[in-house]
Amino acid sequence: MKTTILTILILSVSLAGAQAQRIKGSDTMLPLSQKAAEEFMKANPARTVTVTGGGSGTGIAALLEGTTDLAQLSRKIKFDEKNKLREKGKTVKEITAAYDALAVIVHPSNKVTNLTREQLEGIFTGKIKNWKDAGGDDLTIIPYSRETSSGTYEFFKENVLKNKNYMSGIMSMPATGAIIQSVSQTKGAVGYVGLAYLNRDVKAVRVSYDQGKTYVEPTVANAKNETYPIVRPLYYYYDTTVESSVKPFVDFILSGKGQSIVSETGFVSVN
Repeated sequence: MKTTILTILILSVSLAGAQAQRIKGSDTMLPLSQKAAEEFMKANPARTVTVTGGGSGTGIAALLEGTTDLAQLSRKIKFDEKNKLREKGKTVKEITAAYDALAVIVHPSNKVTNLTREQLEGIFTGKIKNWKDAGGDDLTIIPYSRETSSGTYEFFKENVLKNKNYMSGIMSMPATGAIIQSVSQTKGAVGYVGLAYLNRDVKAVRVSYDQGKTYVEPTVANAKNETYPIVRPLYYYYDTTVESSVKPFVDFILSGKGQSIVSETGFVSVN
């Protein structure tokens, strides 16, 4: 009898575990994953979804260690990361969940409203050190960046800096919220954040990728019509051996309801 009860208890715990879902990684994707998880659990009361950030690199590390079911990334998985996963016997599947426009932000009092890609490169590599050299006041520029484990850090380096190194000693922030807070409190500050994080405490500047001929504001509409140049896909990655357990959430995020959440949270639908 005791053996039977123990077997039932173990089976119950296993089944309960199968209903739990862990999502970890990109801070950019936190608003999306958290809202989607909330709505998913309302529609599926037997399931539990927990969402944590830490950066894209952290998400992949957790997938490698088996401490997350879905890794959320604001960049594509790297070749060496795939190899490490293969060495552990894991084959990953990639899902494009949404698109995101990356906004360049400054303190609200900064009179600069337009910046070219070349100026941004100069600012974040340390060649342009004063706002007067970018059309602003005589004020020292204080650039803020995400830390190196962030997919946003890597995307900005590749897309905006054209793979040039960030300036030595740049202020590296552990999360997007920390960049918003720092820029909002520092008059000479400049940083970059996902569109969903924009608020009234900071000012987004318009960006030109044609050497100043046209400047485009970072908005969902401009990301959709492809006039805003700094746009990237946002991904979920999972080990194919757990596909059956993660598929309900993946299907939900790609459904009409899920994609409406993408739009509501300030991202761009994949449809």
